[in-house]
Amino acid sequence: MSADWLKPYMPRSLYARAALILVLPVVVVLLVVGIAFLQKHLEDVTEQMTRAASREVLLVVGVMEGAETQQEALAAARTDMQSLSMTASFLGINEEPMIGQRRWYDFIAPRVEADLRALLPDIEGVALPSGQEARLYINTDLGLLQLKFDRRRLSPAAPHQLIVTMVFFAVVMTTISFLYMRNQLRPITRLAEAAQAFGRGRVVPYSPGGAIEVRAAGSAFLDMRARIERQMEQRTMMLSGVSHDLRTPLTRLKLGLSMLPEDEAAPLKQDVDEMQLLLDSFLEFSQGTTEGSPETVEPIALIEQIVKDACRAGHVVALVSVEGEGTIALRPTAMRRAVENLIGNAVRYGERADISLSITPKSMRIRVEDDGPGIPPEQRSEAIKPFSRLDPARNQNRGSGVGLGLAIVSDIARAHGGVLRLSKSERLGGLCADIIIGR
Repeated sequence: MSADWLKPYMPRSLYARAALILVLPVVVVLLVVGIAFLQKHLEDVTEQMTRAASREVLLVVGVMEGAETQQEALAAARTDMQSLSMTASFLGINEEPMIGQRRWYDFIAPRVEADLRALLPDIEGVALPSGQEARLYINTDLGLLQLKFDRRRLSPAAPHQLIVTMVFFAVVMTTISFLYMRNQLRPITRLAEAAQAFGRGRVVPYSPGGAIEVRAAGSAFLDMRARIERQMEQRTMMLSGVSHDLRTPLTRLKLGLSMLPEDEAAPLKQDVDEMQLLLDSFLEFSQGTTEGSPETVEPIALIEQIVKDACRAGHVVALVSVEGEGTIALRPTAMRRAVENLIGNAVRYGERADISLSITPKSMRIRVEDDGPGIPPEQRSEAIKPFSRLDPARNQNRGSGVGLGLAIVSDIARAHGGVLRLSKSERLGGLCADIIIGR
């Protein structure tokens, strides 16, 4: 049987789930022990004690039978009542029984009253107040008889003490367990924070701690982080080195082509320019996710500045909407490069670019829309791969590239712990590119 129906009701955090695993058995044990104690012990003992007290009451009432006056009845039963530690009196004609209020935690009183009414048919009322005294009101031929005796003869004294003791020590031990559990979960929380920060492009100090399994996971994370950093550094150095080393022969080619006739050198110069563009794209791709350190910035000010710079460059760019406010940890240079790449693609394949910014307590979304031909849904996942060119879909006549623009944006979004999503613009009809980053 599947337990998927239970998932929406389960807590999401590890601490809450551990607390549930800890508290639930304690509650179940308390309930089981409490119910078993009440049913198997208290009720049986109470029934026996109530039956014995009822026989004593019947003895006293039986002795009073045959008396002609109330005083004679009380005198006849005086010796028996002294032996049974009871006191008796008759209520007046207009006098009502004093039942009083029971203690709210006296959960055995209803059972005592039920047993007494079953064993004493002539009983009129049962008073089990908060004191130690019990009062029974019994109808007789001479009037309403009031009998007083010790409440402890009807049920065990303070039967709630066991439950109170159980609950008290359960709370104490659960509190101690919670404190210990928090110390055990703290290393897991530190590991999660370090992994989350690294996923967003930040390296925070972390040292493994806690149980053996948690230490093993922490050590594996540190090894993985070191390997990823080495791979990123090697990729950056390789691409930067290749781009740098090829600039010198390209410069010599340009110098040599400048000495040739224009009609002969023009096609070769075009090839050299394309190679130069390719090298610049390689260098930009290698530096895209590592340029700058994370800083706490105001996204609104950053986007407004990017829009102003794009407008000064002659592009039709507008900031159409801003929702929310606040700061977020970003690499400003890398994020600027990502937004500028999206704007460049938008104005290359369309006429205009509209930018919107949305900030919520959990995430930030930068949206760039254009009025170009867009990208078909089946090609959007391919479009963000490096060196992928979808010129037939994006109108090759409007511009050219090496297929790294969206790849750079996707890399920068992932370096910030976010994602790049492509869709169709509902406003302009072209491409809609969203950079979504968690806060």
